[in-house]
Amino acid sequence: MCKSRWRPLLSLYLSAFGFLTGWQLPACAAEAPGEPKPEVSSELKIVVLEGEDGVNFIKKKTAVRPVVEVRDRNNAPVAGASVAFLLPQYGPGGTFANGSKMMTVVTDSTGRATAGGIQPSGTGAFKINVTASHQGQSASTAISQTNQMAAAAAGGMSGTTIGIIAGVAGAAAVGLGVGLSGGKAKTGGGGNTQPPVPSATIGVGAGPVFTTPR
Repeated sequence: MCKSRWRPLLSLYLSAFGFLTGWQLPACAAEAPGEPKPEVSSELKIVVLEGEDGVNFIKKKTAVRPVVEVRDRNNAPVAGASVAFLLPQYGPGGTFANGSKMMTVVTDSTGRATAGGIQPSGTGAFKINVTASHQGQSASTAISQTNQMAAAAAGGMSGTTIGIIAGVAGAAAVGLGVGLSGGKAKTGGGGNTQPPVPSATIGVGAGPVFTTPR
């Protein structure tokens, strides 16, 4: 009524009627111009429990599975919520076990949803987009992960190689000490004493063996 285009004409007739009867046209409620309307926030939220900053290895075909928990505005877990996990369409990422880029999971009695069976592909960082919906409410978040071709070896050498080098070095040190302590000194002209010079031989399945010339 207050915003009706017929109000001026209606007011004219009612004013004349009120003049004769004493009746008055009720006033409209005042409206605050330009007052912002309150925003309605989602009653759902997604809490990432596992998978954030996960590192996946392409050669081993292993990936860190994302696990999320859907909660309501009272921070209580929401069972029966639909949760969609979406992998990137291009670049680093991967596919789920069925070859799809998206997996939809329903939260269990604890409000949790897990996306397993990811096959990583493409090296680099990427994000898994997660959207939850329940009874007309929705929430979304993203989980950051990284794909690597394989685990990096320590110092560029495997543990076996490092062990072999350490064993050979240790055997060489022991052989050198024995050779120097067990040899006899040779005296040359002028009374100068010269230490024996050890020679080294390498046997099969052992480190170098040092012997002192007689």
